[in-house]
Amino acid sequence: MSALWRARRAPPKLTDMNITGNTVFIPGSTSGIGLALALELQAKGNTVIIGGRRTDRLAQLAAEHPGLGTVEIDSTDPASIQSAAKEVLATYPDLNVLVAMAGIMRIEDWHRPESFLENAEAVVTTNVLGPIRLIAAFVQHLQTRPDATIVTVSSGLAFTPLKVTPSYNASKAAIHMLSESVRLQLADTSVKIVELEPPSVRTSLLPGQQESDFAMPLDEFVSEVVTLLETQPDAREIQVERVKFLRYGEARGDYDQVVATLNSADPHGN
Repeated sequence: MSALWRARRAPPKLTDMNITGNTVFIPGSTSGIGLALALELQAKGNTVIIGGRRTDRLAQLAAEHPGLGTVEIDSTDPASIQSAAKEVLATYPDLNVLVAMAGIMRIEDWHRPESFLENAEAVVTTNVLGPIRLIAAFVQHLQTRPDATIVTVSSGLAFTPLKVTPSYNASKAAIHMLSESVRLQLADTSVKIVELEPPSVRTSLLPGQQESDFAMPLDEFVSEVVTLLETQPDAREIQVERVKFLRYGEARGDYDQVVATLNSADPHGN
């Protein structure tokens, strides 16, 4: 997988890449996209460790999926991240892939600060500081691996705003530019930076999103992501077809129409 998730340009490959035999840590993966991706990667023959705050949920998932590693972690808490990193690296010294999956989405009304400020601060702490702290906790170790990957998770909303989620949109735009910048800095190392850009997916990120016809079915999303990882070894951004409507509006010249369509179609989008 790490060899698959290449962030730097390389000569074209003649065959699909093998995404087996890696050791992958996915904090924030006890449900939704993170869990579905973890299980798919485990099925592909990788050692996968999931992280989350609820020890009962972690125990349940470990019992249901033999071989799945678990570690308690709260990505909003710097001390928790450091503790989890030590545990993961002590138990899985071959770790070569970090997927910074944890994230939250909150609806905000910016007409009055009392109706958005607390939510906005929580979103930035989780979605921006969380990945930064996770990368800081693992980047030195990953540089010792011959072929390593950090996967960041932004969103189609990094490129086209959903009106009701300003801080979420901004946090994912920050992750996009962080990914671009860190990739440049780590170009002289063995660590690749790959950005996963989901569209709206049927998860519990927002109330009602799991039942939304606008959102992409979770199994279809993960299946397409894994196919892209297998067939596009040099991709810097992993984009399912559905997200390209949001991702490339400005490049196509129809950005205003994309914004209008997104904000009239459905209250859910990520």
